[in-house]
Amino acid sequence: MSKALQMTSKGALGCLVKDIDLAQVSDEQLQQLKAAFAEHEVLFFENQSMAPEAHLAFASRWGDININRFFTHVEGYPAIAQVVKEPQQQGNIGGYWHTDHSYDQVPALGSMLLARQVPPTGGDTLFASCTKAFASLSTGMQQMLLSLRAVHSSRHVFGEQAPYMGEMKGRLGNSDAAKQDAVHPVIITHPESGRKALYVNPGFTLHFEGWTTEESKPLLDYLYAHAVQLEHTTRFQWAPGSIAFWDNRCTWHYALNDYHGTRREMHRITIEGSPIS
Repeated sequence: MSKALQMTSKGALGCLVKDIDLAQVSDEQLQQLKAAFAEHEVLFFENQSMAPEAHLAFASRWGDININRFFTHVEGYPAIAQVVKEPQQQGNIGGYWHTDHSYDQVPALGSMLLARQVPPTGGDTLFASCTKAFASLSTGMQQMLLSLRAVHSSRHVFGEQAPYMGEMKGRLGNSDAAKQDAVHPVIITHPESGRKALYVNPGFTLHFEGWTTEESKPLLDYLYAHAVQLEHTTRFQWAPGSIAFWDNRCTWHYALNDYHGTRREMHRITIEGSPIS
Protein backbone atom coordinates (compact mmCIF):
# COMPACT_ATOMS: atom_id res chain seq x y z
CA MET A 1 0.00 0.00 0.00
CA SER A 2 1.47 3.37 -1.02
CA LYS A 3 1.87 6.03 1.65
CA ALA A 4 -0.14 9.23 1.38
CA LEU A 5 1.45 11.81 -0.89
CA GLN A 6 2.87 14.96 0.67
CA MET A 7 1.02 18.03 -0.57
CA THR A 8 1.37 21.70 0.32
CA SER A 9 -1.32 24.24 -0.57
CA LYS A 10 -0.15 27.14 -2.75
CA GLY A 11 -2.71 29.78 -1.80
CA ALA A 12 -6.06 30.38 -3.48
CA LEU A 13 -5.58 27.36 -5.72
CA GLY A 14 -2.99 24.73 -6.47
CA CYS A 15 -0.87 22.43 -4.35
CA LEU A 16 2.74 21.30 -4.54
CA VAL A 17 3.09 17.51 -4.56
CA LYS A 18 6.42 16.53 -3.03
CA ASP A 19 8.69 13.50 -3.24
CA ILE A 20 7.10 11.76 -6.20
CA ASP A 21 8.54 10.41 -9.44
CA LEU A 22 5.86 10.89 -12.10
CA ALA A 23 7.53 8.24 -14.24
CA GLN A 24 6.68 5.64 -11.58
CA VAL A 25 3.25 6.54 -10.20
CA SER A 26 1.28 3.66 -8.69
CA ASP A 27 -2.45 3.25 -9.28
CA GLU A 28 -3.09 4.24 -5.66
CA GLN A 29 -0.97 7.37 -6.00
CA LEU A 30 -2.82 8.24 -9.22
CA GLN A 31 -6.13 8.15 -7.35
CA GLN A 32 -4.68 10.48 -4.71
CA LEU A 33 -3.53 12.84 -7.46
CA LYS A 34 -6.95 12.79 -9.13
CA ALA A 35 -8.63 13.68 -5.85
CA ALA A 36 -6.13 16.49 -5.29
CA PHE A 37 -6.63 17.75 -8.84
CA ALA A 38 -10.37 18.05 -8.28
CA GLU A 39 -9.87 19.81 -4.96
CA HIS A 40 -6.96 22.15 -5.75
CA GLU A 41 -7.43 22.72 -9.53
CA VAL A 42 -3.66 22.88 -10.25
CA LEU A 43 -0.97 20.39 -9.27
CA PHE A 44 2.68 21.46 -9.11
CA PHE A 45 5.65 19.09 -9.15
CA GLU A 46 9.40 19.63 -8.88
CA ASN A 47 12.49 17.83 -10.21
CA GLN A 48 10.70 15.84 -12.91
CA SER A 49 13.40 15.47 -15.57
CA MET A 50 11.19 13.18 -17.61
CA ALA A 51 11.98 11.90 -21.08
CA PRO A 52 9.24 12.76 -23.59
CA GLU A 53 8.03 9.14 -23.51
CA ALA A 54 7.56 9.31 -19.72
CA HIS A 55 5.83 12.68 -19.97
CA LEU A 56 3.38 11.24 -22.51
CA ALA A 57 2.88 8.04 -20.52
CA PHE A 58 1.92 9.93 -17.36
CA ALA A 59 -0.37 12.32 -19.22
CA SER A 60 -2.15 9.46 -20.98
CA ARG A 61 -3.20 8.02 -17.61
CA TRP A 62 -5.53 11.01 -17.28
CA GLY A 63 -7.21 10.65 -20.67
CA ASP A 64 -6.68 10.82 -24.40
CA ILE A 65 -4.03 13.26 -25.64
CA ASN A 66 -5.05 16.26 -27.73
CA ILE A 67 -2.84 16.93 -30.75
CA ASN A 68 -2.66 20.71 -30.76
CA ARG A 69 -3.40 22.11 -34.20
CA PHE A 70 -1.68 25.49 -33.77
CA PHE A 71 1.53 24.92 -31.78
CA THR A 72 4.85 23.79 -33.21
CA HIS A 73 5.47 20.35 -31.73
CA VAL A 74 8.60 18.92 -30.22
CA GLU A 75 10.53 17.18 -32.99
CA GLY A 76 9.49 13.55 -33.18
CA TYR A 77 6.62 14.02 -30.70
CA PRO A 78 3.52 15.49 -32.35
CA ALA A 79 1.54 15.17 -29.10
CA ILE A 80 3.94 17.51 -27.24
CA ALA A 81 3.57 21.20 -28.02
CA GLN A 82 6.73 23.32 -27.79
CA VAL A 83 6.23 26.59 -25.91
CA VAL A 84 9.42 28.56 -26.45
CA LYS A 85 10.75 32.10 -26.41
CA GLU A 86 14.23 32.75 -27.80
CA PRO A 87 16.45 35.55 -26.42
CA GLN A 88 15.85 37.80 -29.44
CA GLN A 89 12.06 37.40 -29.41
CA GLN A 90 9.85 39.96 -27.70
CA GLY A 91 6.44 38.29 -27.52
CA ASN A 92 5.72 35.15 -25.53
CA ILE A 93 3.07 32.48 -25.95
CA GLY A 94 0.20 32.74 -23.50
CA GLY A 95 1.07 36.20 -22.19
CA TYR A 96 -2.53 37.05 -21.32
CA TRP A 97 -5.26 35.61 -19.10
CA HIS A 98 -6.96 32.67 -20.78
CA THR A 99 -7.97 29.04 -20.49
CA ASP A 100 -6.80 26.58 -23.11
CA HIS A 101 -9.25 25.24 -25.70
CA SER A 102 -12.43 27.00 -24.58
CA TYR A 103 -12.97 27.57 -28.33
CA ASP A 104 -13.46 23.83 -28.85
CA GLN A 105 -16.90 22.19 -28.77
CA VAL A 106 -15.52 19.84 -26.12
CA PRO A 107 -12.88 21.78 -24.16
CA ALA A 108 -9.73 20.13 -22.86
CA LEU A 109 -9.64 18.60 -19.38
CA GLY A 110 -6.25 20.08 -18.59
CA SER A 111 -2.76 20.99 -19.72
CA MET A 112 0.48 19.54 -18.36
CA LEU A 113 3.43 21.90 -18.79
CA LEU A 114 7.01 20.70 -18.17
CA ALA A 115 9.87 23.19 -17.85
CA ARG A 116 12.88 22.22 -19.95
CA GLN A 117 14.80 25.52 -19.80
CA VAL A 118 13.91 28.57 -17.73
CA PRO A 119 15.44 32.05 -17.40
CA PRO A 120 17.51 32.86 -14.29
CA THR A 121 14.76 35.24 -13.17
CA GLY A 122 11.22 35.86 -14.37
CA GLY A 123 8.92 33.71 -16.46
CA ASP A 124 6.52 32.83 -13.64
CA THR A 125 2.95 31.76 -14.40
CA LEU A 126 -0.13 33.18 -12.67
CA PHE A 127 -3.24 31.06 -12.09
CA ALA A 128 -6.78 32.11 -11.18
CA SER A 129 -9.57 29.97 -9.71
CA CYS A 130 -12.87 30.36 -11.53
CA THR A 131 -14.69 28.41 -8.82
CA LYS A 132 -13.58 30.92 -6.20
CA ALA A 133 -14.42 33.75 -8.59
CA PHE A 134 -17.99 32.44 -8.95
CA ALA A 135 -18.41 31.75 -5.23
CA SER A 136 -17.46 35.33 -4.29
CA LEU A 137 -20.04 36.94 -6.59
CA SER A 138 -23.33 38.16 -5.15
CA THR A 139 -26.30 35.79 -5.20
CA GLY A 140 -28.06 38.05 -7.66
CA MET A 141 -25.14 38.05 -10.07
CA GLN A 142 -24.76 34.29 -9.76
CA GLN A 143 -28.41 33.70 -10.61
CA MET A 144 -28.26 36.02 -13.62
CA LEU A 145 -25.10 34.38 -14.98
CA LEU A 146 -26.63 30.91 -14.66
CA SER A 147 -29.05 31.87 -17.44
CA LEU A 148 -26.35 32.94 -19.91
CA ARG A 149 -24.24 31.24 -22.54
CA ALA A 150 -21.19 32.70 -24.27
CA VAL A 151 -19.52 32.40 -27.66
CA HIS A 152 -15.83 31.40 -27.74
CA SER A 153 -13.53 31.46 -30.77
CA SER A 154 -9.95 30.91 -31.88
CA ARG A 155 -10.23 33.08 -34.99
CA HIS A 156 -9.05 36.35 -33.47
CA VAL A 157 -6.03 34.68 -31.82
CA PHE A 158 -4.90 31.90 -34.18
CA GLY A 159 -6.60 32.90 -37.45
CA GLU A 160 -4.88 34.15 -40.60
CA GLN A 161 -5.51 37.84 -39.86
CA ALA A 162 -4.74 37.65 -36.13
CA PRO A 163 -1.85 39.97 -35.11
CA TYR A 164 -0.79 37.41 -32.51
CA MET A 165 -0.03 34.81 -35.18
CA GLY A 166 2.23 37.23 -37.04
CA GLU A 167 4.22 37.87 -33.89
CA MET A 168 4.49 34.14 -33.19
CA LYS A 169 5.64 33.12 -36.67
CA GLY A 170 7.63 29.90 -36.45
CA ARG A 171 6.17 29.05 -33.06
CA LEU A 172 2.50 28.84 -34.04
CA GLY A 173 0.94 27.94 -37.38
CA ASN A 174 -1.91 26.23 -39.23
CA SER A 175 -4.03 29.39 -39.21
CA ASP A 176 -6.57 27.90 -41.59
CA ALA A 177 -7.68 25.57 -38.79
CA ALA A 178 -8.93 28.56 -36.75
CA LYS A 179 -12.43 28.47 -38.16
CA GLN A 180 -14.40 27.01 -35.28
CA ASP A 181 -16.55 28.75 -32.69
CA ALA A 182 -18.20 27.18 -29.64
CA VAL A 183 -21.01 28.16 -27.31
CA HIS A 184 -20.76 27.18 -23.64
CA PRO A 185 -22.67 27.99 -20.45
CA VAL A 186 -21.21 30.99 -18.62
CA ILE A 187 -21.41 28.97 -15.41
CA ILE A 188 -20.55 25.27 -15.53
CA THR A 189 -20.65 22.53 -12.92
CA HIS A 190 -17.29 20.84 -12.56
CA PRO A 191 -17.75 17.13 -13.38
CA GLU A 192 -15.51 15.88 -10.55
CA SER A 193 -15.78 18.42 -7.72
CA GLY A 194 -19.40 19.43 -8.33
CA ARG A 195 -18.46 23.08 -7.76
CA LYS A 196 -19.79 25.78 -10.06
CA ALA A 197 -17.19 27.74 -12.04
CA LEU A 198 -17.17 30.86 -14.17
CA TYR A 199 -16.52 29.74 -17.75
CA VAL A 200 -15.59 32.81 -19.76
CA ASN A 201 -12.06 34.11 -20.30
CA PRO A 202 -10.37 37.20 -21.79
CA GLY A 203 -8.44 35.20 -24.37
CA PHE A 204 -11.18 33.43 -26.29
CA THR A 205 -14.65 34.62 -25.19
CA LEU A 206 -16.27 36.98 -27.72
CA HIS A 207 -19.71 37.82 -26.33
CA PHE A 208 -22.79 36.41 -24.66
CA GLU A 209 -25.11 34.39 -26.86
CA GLY A 210 -27.88 36.66 -28.15
CA TRP A 211 -26.00 39.81 -27.06
CA THR A 212 -23.85 42.09 -29.20
CA THR A 213 -20.15 42.52 -28.51
CA GLU A 214 -20.80 46.05 -27.26
CA GLU A 215 -23.58 44.91 -24.92
CA SER A 216 -21.42 42.08 -23.59
CA LYS A 217 -18.25 44.08 -22.94
CA PRO A 218 -19.16 45.85 -19.67
CA LEU A 219 -20.25 42.66 -17.93
CA LEU A 220 -17.38 40.60 -19.31
CA ASP A 221 -14.88 43.26 -18.24
CA TYR A 222 -16.37 43.23 -14.73
CA LEU A 223 -16.11 39.45 -14.52
CA TYR A 224 -12.54 39.46 -15.81
CA ALA A 225 -11.44 42.03 -13.24
CA HIS A 226 -13.28 40.15 -10.50
CA ALA A 227 -11.71 36.79 -11.36
CA VAL A 228 -8.11 37.99 -11.07
CA GLN A 229 -8.37 39.59 -7.65
CA LEU A 230 -5.50 38.46 -5.44
CA GLU A 231 -7.72 36.26 -3.27
CA HIS A 232 -8.54 34.14 -6.35
CA THR A 233 -4.98 33.70 -7.66
CA THR A 234 -1.61 32.09 -7.09
CA ARG A 235 1.82 32.43 -8.69
CA PHE A 236 4.21 29.63 -9.64
CA GLN A 237 7.96 30.04 -10.01
CA TRP A 238 9.52 27.57 -12.42
CA ALA A 239 12.76 25.59 -12.25
CA PRO A 240 14.07 23.02 -14.72
CA GLY A 241 11.99 19.88 -14.26
CA SER A 242 8.99 21.68 -12.76
CA ILE A 243 5.53 20.65 -13.92
CA ALA A 244 2.25 22.50 -13.60
CA PHE A 245 -0.87 20.52 -14.42
CA TRP A 246 -3.94 22.75 -14.47
CA ASP A 247 -7.65 22.13 -14.92
CA ASN A 248 -8.82 24.06 -17.98
CA ARG A 249 -12.46 23.78 -16.90
CA CYS A 250 -12.09 25.92 -13.78
CA THR A 251 -8.86 27.95 -14.01
CA TRP A 252 -7.20 30.67 -16.06
CA HIS A 253 -3.45 31.15 -16.46
CA TYR A 254 -1.10 33.93 -17.58
CA ALA A 255 2.54 33.42 -18.62
CA LEU A 256 4.51 36.47 -17.51
CA ASN A 257 6.80 37.97 -20.14
CA ASP A 258 9.52 39.56 -17.99
CA TYR A 259 12.68 37.75 -19.08
CA HIS A 260 13.74 39.46 -22.33
CA GLY A 261 17.14 38.42 -23.63
CA THR A 262 17.03 34.92 -22.15
CA ARG A 263 15.56 31.61 -23.33
CA ARG A 264 12.57 29.73 -21.95
CA GLU A 265 11.41 26.35 -23.30
CA MET A 266 8.42 24.41 -22.00
CA HIS A 267 6.79 21.20 -23.25
CA ARG A 268 2.98 21.05 -23.04
CA ILE A 269 0.68 18.06 -23.29
CA THR A 270 -3.06 18.72 -23.38
CA ILE A 271 -5.58 16.11 -22.27
CA GLU A 272 -8.96 15.75 -23.93
CA GLY A 273 -12.04 16.50 -21.86
CA SER A 274 -15.73 15.70 -21.96
CA PRO A 275 -18.73 17.92 -22.74
CA ILE A 276 -19.31 20.64 -20.13
CA SER A 277 -22.60 21.86 -18.75
